Amino acid sequence: MRVLVVEDEPKMATLVARGLREEGHAADIASRGEDALWMAGAAPYDAIVLDVMLPGLDGFATCRRLREQGVWAPVLMLTARDAVGDRVDGLDAGADDYLLKPFSFAELLARLRALVRRAPGERPTLLEAGDLRLDPAARRAWRGEAELDLSMKEFALLELLLRRRGEALSRGQLLEGAWELGFESCSNLVDVYVRYLRDKIDRPFGRRSIETVRGIGYRLRRDGGV
Repeated sequence: MRVLVVEDEPKMATLVARGLREEGHAADIASRGEDALWMAGAAPYDAIVLDVMLPGLDGFATCRRLREQGVWAPVLMLTARDAVGDRVDGLDAGADDYLLKPFSFAELLARLRALVRRAPGERPTLLEAGDLRLDPAARRAWRGEAELDLSMKEFALLELLLRRRGEALSRGQLLEGAWELGFESCSNLVDVYVRYLRDKIDRPFGRRSIETVRGIGYRLRRDGGV
């Protein structure tokens, strides 16, 4: 999951982004609504955490502008104001959910997972392709009955491939979905991690679930290589 955190309080933004990264997700930070607009237009985010009280464009205006420019990533709004009118304004501006400060990070993470499952369309809590299974909430993955020992980035890459199984994804799409903006990547970073994944989810089981799509990138077979 790749998340854009829009928060002008540096400590709060850093804590949320760090928590997401420790869970294996990619997280970028924007401190202003104006920055969030161009960042959301430049990268495909699975969800956006958006504070209401921002300098310049506030959270309501930022959310409205995001929807106007065709950004439909789920938006979770954060606010310290416990007024029904504020929650209504946020939802009417295009937000998908609302969380009051102070909040539990575990709850924020659970709400983000729920939003990502719902948009676009319903998504299962357990991702599957043949006998390859991944549980994003528990951060566990299996091939048949064997549990897989994956690093955080391997897990993030596999989750992305499973969510879009059957689709040919370019190296750029895979890099954008599993790493943060500004990440100093080497030219073969995606290829290296795909090789790591194959060594863990395919070769020990005699499977070929991750296919190379010549001239494009990679694709995870819908049947999981069974």
